[in-house]
Amino acid sequence: MNRENNPGPKSPRRIPRSFRDLTPSNHFNPRTFFREMVWKAWLTPRTGTTKTPAFPRLEADELALTWIGHASFLVQFPDLNVLIDPNFANWLFLLKRLRHPGLRIDDLPPIDLVLLTHAHFDHFHKPSIRRLPSPRIGIMPWGCGSLAKTLGFSRIVELRWWESFSCDNWKVTLVPARHWGARTIRDEHRGYGGFILERNGRSIYHAGDSAYFEGFAEIGKRQAPEVALLPIGAYYPDTFRNVHMGPDEAIRAFHDLKSRWFVPMHYGSFKLSFEAIDEPPRWLRELADAAEMSHRLRILDEGVPEKF
Repeated sequence: MNRENNPGPKSPRRIPRSFRDLTPSNHFNPRTFFREMVWKAWLTPRTGTTKTPAFPRLEADELALTWIGHASFLVQFPDLNVLIDPNFANWLFLLKRLRHPGLRIDDLPPIDLVLLTHAHFDHFHKPSIRRLPSPRIGIMPWGCGSLAKTLGFSRIVELRWWESFSCDNWKVTLVPARHWGARTIRDEHRGYGGFILERNGRSIYHAGDSAYFEGFAEIGKRQAPEVALLPIGAYYPDTFRNVHMGPDEAIRAFHDLKSRWFVPMHYGSFKLSFEAIDEPPRWLRELADAAEMSHRLRILDEGVPEKF
């Protein structure tokens, strides 16, 4: 059994000695953080446009994806609307959003299901979730339900890795990731992972946040999801790769997953690391061309629904 999924007795947590100890890989000191993540972003004009989406009419076997930005997606089937990690914030504390959300909350269709991959503020954004119009079901990893009790869900479901929840003609499974789940320094009990959403023979995988790890091959062996939503940003310096992937590792993960379509995410909206904000998609296109797999890469524009 995975220790992260079935934790045993824990030793007392060491009191952090510095700001650097509050990050999972001891990435940076306060001066570097402020210069690279905060000050440079403050000086960068916000780009992108918030659109009024033209949601497509879907046949029984079709699905549509709308990228909102960062790791946020609207997934639509003919009779099911799903939000994953919704984040419409222009600011996350001191962190400025550098691209406008692709659409407004007011332009969303009725939301049946919200999937939350872990408790980090850029994925589990309470103000965004609280503004959703009466979402029915919220599904999240173990230990996160207490964060969602006042957010308007009719039902909250917590899952552990490889557990599933089914309703009507759809199923959601929480799958492993290589990341961490604590929202603050005192709540290491919270889980994390990715989700596989299945309906009528179609399947979508959202990896949440994850470094590259052998678990992608296991997910591919068990599930082989048709569409893979994979993070490609926040990978430099290399210590960040303990918890995130770059485009090179995301392509490896895509092949491990045995998926048909690769949709990149987790780049462009917030500056969370030191690579240039537009570098992840540029490098991904270059690598996809070299690997002769560009026909399987779908880089979405924020706020523009695409059928799959």
